[in-house]
Amino acid sequence: MKAYKIVFLFVLCFGISPALGQKSADVLIKQLHQPHLKSIMVASHRGDWRNAPENSLQAFSSAMAMGVDIIELDLKLSKDNVLIILHDQTLNRSTTGKGKPSDFTLTELKEFRLRDGLGAPTRQQIPTLEEVMLLAKGKVLVNLDHSFPFYNEAYKVLIKTGTLEQALFKTEKPYAELKNRYPELLDKITFMPVVLLDKPDARQIILEYQKYMMPVACELVFKSDTSSVIKDGRFVVSGGSKLWVNSLWPNISGGHDDELAIQGNTKDSWDWLIDCGVTMIQTDRPKELIEYLRKRKLHN
Repeated sequence: MKAYKIVFLFVLCFGISPALGQKSADVLIKQLHQPHLKSIMVASHRGDWRNAPENSLQAFSSAMAMGVDIIELDLKLSKDNVLIILHDQTLNRSTTGKGKPSDFTLTELKEFRLRDGLGAPTRQQIPTLEEVMLLAKGKVLVNLDHSFPFYNEAYKVLIKTGTLEQALFKTEKPYAELKNRYPELLDKITFMPVVLLDKPDARQIILEYQKYMMPVACELVFKSDTSSVIKDGRFVVSGGSKLWVNSLWPNISGGHDDELAIQGNTKDSWDWLIDCGVTMIQTDRPKELIEYLRKRKLHN
């Protein structure tokens, strides 16, 4: 109950409400399971980290207020087995702490403060997965990055908070390894494989997942745009899954990244991805991408 009160007060302080253009989670869940919809789903990488510390409640709230469909976060485990939100293997870069998060209890981790993009300490604390899911409950979907080692722990949090359908589990592991590690969870979770297109068997990995599991989406990562898999990306959608690409940096989007779009070249960035059949875009420019997609009537 205490956790619910804290999140409720936080939401009030930042003025987040569905009136700001957000869809409900129910609408987004339905959209997620409709691969052929033309509307593009937008995921915000580590929240709105340009205006708040990355992976903070403030960053997630700001992204939600922009109208994103999905917030992406990174999971780590504390010394006392609590799932927290942190990208790096250590606390050094993004917090005032030093060392591995697994060396500290949650109480100890809460004493540290998150740093902003320039490295200055803020008042923001390291959030837990439970806190973020309560914040997102009924509002947006949540992409659980770096989650493969923690599927069981994450599943328990999602059941506790009543947010299981809002969460996207993911991994770069092939289907056989996923099935061997988590056989009891496969028919309970919403899943998306991450496929590295530089691998020669990339297409086969996608087809295998679609044959045995039918993921809601496939996330494609590619240094070069010469892969036949991305050029023929619509086969993913016709196979029953949405197509997710990260426009964050050129080395994972074949050079068709956010900054190119911000510089005015949307033709070779966001448009190029959409023309390949992409239906989900993870971005570091959520506000600008949403505004652009709405002009093209590809987001509402």
